[in-house]
Amino acid sequence: MSLPPTKRSSLSNTTTANTSSGGASNSSPLHHPPMKKAKSQAVACSSLDPSKNGLQHRHDHTQVDNEVVFEPSAMAIDDDARPDESRAPAAANLSRKKATLPQPSKKLVIKLLKAKPTLPTNFEEDTWAKLKSAITAIFLKQPDSCDLEKLYQAVNDLCLHKMGGSLYQRIEKECEAHISVALRSLVGQSPDLAVFLSLVERCWQDLCDQMLMIRGIALYLDRTYVKQTPNVRSLWDMGLQLFRKHLALSAEVEHKTVTGLLRMIERERVGEAVDRTLLNHLLKMFTALGIYSDSFEKPFLGCTSEFYAAEGMKFMQQYDVPDYLKHVEMRLHEEHERCLLYLDASTRKPLIAMAEKQLLERHIPAILDKGFTTLMDGHRIEDLQRMYSLFSRVNALESLRHALSSYIRRTGQGIVMDDEKDKDMVPSLLEFKASLDSIWEESFSKNEAFSNTIKDAFEYLINLRQNRPAELIAKFLDEKLRAGNKGTSEEELEGMLDKVLVLFRFIQGKDVFEAFYKKDLAKRLLLGKSASIDAEKSMISKLKTECGSQFTNKLEGMFKDIELSKEINESFKQSSQARTKLPSGIEMSVHVLTTGYWPTYPPMDVRLPHELNVYQDIFKEFYLSKHSGRRLMWQNSLGHCVLKADFPKGKKELAVSLFQTVVLMLFNDAEKLSFQDIKDSTSIEDKELRRTLQSLACGKVRVLQKLPKGRDVEDDDSFIFNEGFTAPLYRIKVNAIQMKETVEENTSTTERVFQDRQYQVDAAIVRIMKTRKVLSHTLLITELFQQLKFPIKPADLKKRIESLIDREYLERDRNNPQIYNYLA
Repeated sequence: MSLPPTKRSSLSNTTTANTSSGGASNSSPLHHPPMKKAKSQAVACSSLDPSKNGLQHRHDHTQVDNEVVFEPSAMAIDDDARPDESRAPAAANLSRKKATLPQPSKKLVIKLLKAKPTLPTNFEEDTWAKLKSAITAIFLKQPDSCDLEKLYQAVNDLCLHKMGGSLYQRIEKECEAHISVALRSLVGQSPDLAVFLSLVERCWQDLCDQMLMIRGIALYLDRTYVKQTPNVRSLWDMGLQLFRKHLALSAEVEHKTVTGLLRMIERERVGEAVDRTLLNHLLKMFTALGIYSDSFEKPFLGCTSEFYAAEGMKFMQQYDVPDYLKHVEMRLHEEHERCLLYLDASTRKPLIAMAEKQLLERHIPAILDKGFTTLMDGHRIEDLQRMYSLFSRVNALESLRHALSSYIRRTGQGIVMDDEKDKDMVPSLLEFKASLDSIWEESFSKNEAFSNTIKDAFEYLINLRQNRPAELIAKFLDEKLRAGNKGTSEEELEGMLDKVLVLFRFIQGKDVFEAFYKKDLAKRLLLGKSASIDAEKSMISKLKTECGSQFTNKLEGMFKDIELSKEINESFKQSSQARTKLPSGIEMSVHVLTTGYWPTYPPMDVRLPHELNVYQDIFKEFYLSKHSGRRLMWQNSLGHCVLKADFPKGKKELAVSLFQTVVLMLFNDAEKLSFQDIKDSTSIEDKELRRTLQSLACGKVRVLQKLPKGRDVEDDDSFIFNEGFTAPLYRIKVNAIQMKETVEENTSTTERVFQDRQYQVDAAIVRIMKTRKVLSHTLLITELFQQLKFPIKPADLKKRIESLIDREYLERDRNNPQIYNYLA
């Protein structure tokens, strides 16, 4: 390169320019004319200005025919006038000042070029010829004589001389010609789709390799011209665009390729082995060309939908539900694996959704109708878990939840509404609930919505028969807490109480449960039949936690009465009355019960033996002396005794009720007694007496003999002492009929509950009206439903409102009979 002529230039700049010019000429094909001999010209050098910092040079250049003349002595000031080191400093300074003066010297003249360098003739054509030959060789897979380094340098030279645009167009044209030929060669190729796909894959692989080699040669073009010019593709992208263009022009090739891919995937779905590597390469080709979505994905998803729609219909008819769900799970796994192996990642979501829709979503009702009940009845945890997992994928959990609710109600209704299986109702419900809880935890992933469904369904079915389940749950607890449950540890008993408590929560009429539980608890406490006082108190504590202290207040009071009775009995035995007045040979323990805590027992008269009457009178005298103002009322129906009996074949102890005791004591003075004689002597109520005699003469332990023999006691029957009675045990329990539940007792308990409910309803109505003063009938009924904790019909509420109006607690408004006014 030549330097432009300058009028004013420093020495250092001139030298640098010359150096860089010389370096450029070595690597460039430019040709310079020979340099002329310099002419001598005078150049004046500037003197040193001591007032300035550093040296400043001023060169006056005189231009004569583009010649620059300067005085070289300016570069050697210090060498010509360097003072001797032995001189004094003052002398050295003097000599240095003298040296700066201009002196005549030889002059060197540098002459600048007059003409710019030029490129050789046909430089661009010759260079392209070499490059074209190399590109053709690459496409034809032939060796090229030209060195790759020279080819790279050739591209570099063309770009340096602003010929990049022309070079790019020539390369593009050359590539297009070869790519067009390559794709046209595929037309009409092998009808075997697998072979044809291999040819397409080889063509694509060749193009990729060829474009990489061309890009390597023309890398400088990619890095300069392509980057600096907008809207120009890189050589790689240009190759892809050309391939895409001519593939679109060769519609047969593209269609055949897509059809072949779809056929291969379908063959793989039906179990045949296919070349997955070939699929992977061709689908990556579609992705690289940017035609994957339009050319392949849309028809692929359409074929997938058709394939799985047909398969779903076929398999739903052939398979049972567990096998069908396993098949669906396997298919979804296969499609996911297919996406990982050769499909584009963007296809995974629509593909899986399509398979789920055709295999699952369309068949949700059929799957539930055909197999859900079977899976639940068989406790098929794994299959139910699979169903839950698959249904969650298609947002069908709501359908599964409704099916669960229907199943619980249908199955539970069979348990609750069967009168013949009342004895097994509670154990069956507990087993059913445990099974559902297990399925909920292991199969339904502890889904809270499913837990609420189970609770709602259980509450519905347990209250289908209103009060009967509450009564049976109380009976079941009585059975478990009663003494005689051998082989049951305290931990097992505690676990059972917790399970029963779950059922208790679902009961709406908890007052019915309370009434029966209190009645059974009273028997256990008074007869000493409780298996564990700790278990009893634990149950009371659980009920208190569930329902509050008001619910268990009476139950806790019963325990207090039992503990106080023990203290009273101890005090009585140590009193003077007991030591001096009690008849010998008799021991008596008395339970003093608070009337408000215990169930209401109907008074039953009986004529007691003289010894027992004396004992009662002495105890009454003692108790009233300690607690003035109280009244004792003896509950003969709750008494029980241990009698010592002397049979001809041995002595025995008989554990009997008080009524049985009174009857048996009569036979100390008589061998034979008629029914009427016993009735007159004991004054026991007729029905109770018949049950008592039936237990003594017709049960398993026959202490008496009935004449004539039979199961029922008639008015003209007679009874004699059974002298031939034998038993292996010394103490024998004679089962008393009164200890068993009777229809009358159940009815009376239920009636007491309803009576209590009437009082609660009345109190609630008065409480609401006292607060609101004036209220419409509809609002009053609504508030009552919110406050009352037991189920009640609107008709019953209306009856209670009418009763309160009759008793003048309320009145109807004179203008509107639907409005009630509170009367203070």
